[in-house]
Amino acid sequence: MKRYEQFADEIATLIREGVLGPGERIPSVRQASRHHGISPSTVFQAYYLLENQGLITARARSGYFVREHARRLLDEPRVMLQPTDPAEVEVSELAFSVLGSLQDDRTVPFGSAFPSPELFPLSRLSTSMTRGLRALSPQQVVADMTAGHTDLCRQIALRYMLGGIQLPMEELVITNGAMEGLNLALQCVTQPGDLVAIESPAFYASLQVLERLKLRAVEIPVHPREGVDLEVLTERLETLPIKACWFMSHLQNPLGASLSKARKQALYQLLKQHQVPMLEDDVYAELYFGSTPPAPVKAFDDEGLVIHCSSFSKCLAPGYRVGWVAGGRYAEAISRLKLMTTISPSVPAQAAIADYLQHGGYDRHLRKLRHALEAQQGSMLAAAERYFPASTRITRPVGGYFLWVEFPEQVDSLRLFNMALDQGVSLAPGPIFSATQQFRHCVRLSYGHPWTPSSERGMETLGRLLTLL
Repeated sequence: MKRYEQFADEIATLIREGVLGPGERIPSVRQASRHHGISPSTVFQAYYLLENQGLITARARSGYFVREHARRLLDEPRVMLQPTDPAEVEVSELAFSVLGSLQDDRTVPFGSAFPSPELFPLSRLSTSMTRGLRALSPQQVVADMTAGHTDLCRQIALRYMLGGIQLPMEELVITNGAMEGLNLALQCVTQPGDLVAIESPAFYASLQVLERLKLRAVEIPVHPREGVDLEVLTERLETLPIKACWFMSHLQNPLGASLSKARKQALYQLLKQHQVPMLEDDVYAELYFGSTPPAPVKAFDDEGLVIHCSSFSKCLAPGYRVGWVAGGRYAEAISRLKLMTTISPSVPAQAAIADYLQHGGYDRHLRKLRHALEAQQGSMLAAAERYFPASTRITRPVGGYFLWVEFPEQVDSLRLFNMALDQGVSLAPGPIFSATQQFRHCVRLSYGHPWTPSSERGMETLGRLLTLL
């Protein structure tokens, strides 16, 4: 990182940790320059960056101050999952109705599962597609269908290495997005009727996979900040014949929770003790706020138990549908199953992303994307505090682009979903994130699109509708 980015990150960390509180004045340009031994222009660049991230604001003739939205006016959601028996999963119809609500471009996309295409370098990716295709030989097109594009595998393995994980390229299986990889992995380690431990609330697509494969869900509660409840998981592993776990250890969808390094290590030791494989869904790995990338549970895996799945869909190229699996001891079985189903993701799409990772400035794009998402989160939090009831509870994740909102218990989020859709606003109601359709008074909201007057009106509309419920 450049020096101004390093300094900006130091100030941002103080704000996120509460050392610098809402409304508090941060050091003047002159003070910061003298104290840190950097030029005034470097300080200005850092403060401009922090403004763009939505963390500070300038006041005429007064200096720079921490934005008011940093104040925790709305409390954090509680862990609300009621104990349940292993359950058959039936959420697809409800999930499809939510997805259908996003087809109209005029709808405010708070229910979207993807960030705005405006945040991605689509033009530069087109250039990489052209370059990648020119470099492909006819033999390579066929060879890469089975093994995956060699340069792409090399670039992915390199990013693992930079994160401290020595991963053999032979362990990588390139897939049609992370979801195909997760599907294949689950099929490799389970049979119909088996029990799978999942988070609750959980991403609705994981519930749909269990439903399709006729697997039963064992719901493990998730704390809004600390992640999956390891005590409950321990009890369930000791009393139930769980065959696999499917967890997001970082920026979990929909809560945005992230396990600490110590809790990730403890989770792995628990899995290792019971010899239960884990599907680590890590599609939001690159969307952390700050400068320190979190290590996945895969970093502690010394027995090949963790099947690490990710993709470029959430951070670079949604439409390219290029993901991968680091399959550990299951890599060969996953690769064979992929050849029996879809054979290969698009080789041109793989070549395009490989070229972009090598020449397109991927890390520069990611920094810009994270800054945009953090600013958009601040705008949505500020709007929630203006328009939602004072008893509302809301998450403040350190990355990603989702907020989990817990309304007063009398609020029916399914009814709110329909009322809001009639007013041109989409959202994701809580029951689609549970195998047993809990979280009736909760919703997931996306701040993955640039904040506009339409976004502000959408939040105001939700606040108005809440007074009617």
